Amino acid sequence: MITIHRLNGDQMTLNAELILTVEATPDTLISMVDKRRVLVAESVDEVVDAVLEYRRLISGAGHLRAVETAAAA
Repeated sequence: MITIHRLNGDQMTLNAELILTVEATPDTLISMVDKRRVLVAESVDEVVDAVLEYRRLISGAGHLRAVETAAAA
């Protein structure tokens, strides 16, 4: 699950596994596999980053980010 914000600022949690596409229209539009569509305040890159972080965490590779962060410091 990822946390994002609707255009009015309301926070919502979205199942990242159900995202079909993310596009700039110019607002960011997320299309879900069940045909729902959600306009969000985050950019396409921010949504993609959130999904990638989610996938790292569920795959057990979350510890790699800590190593990357430590190496960058």
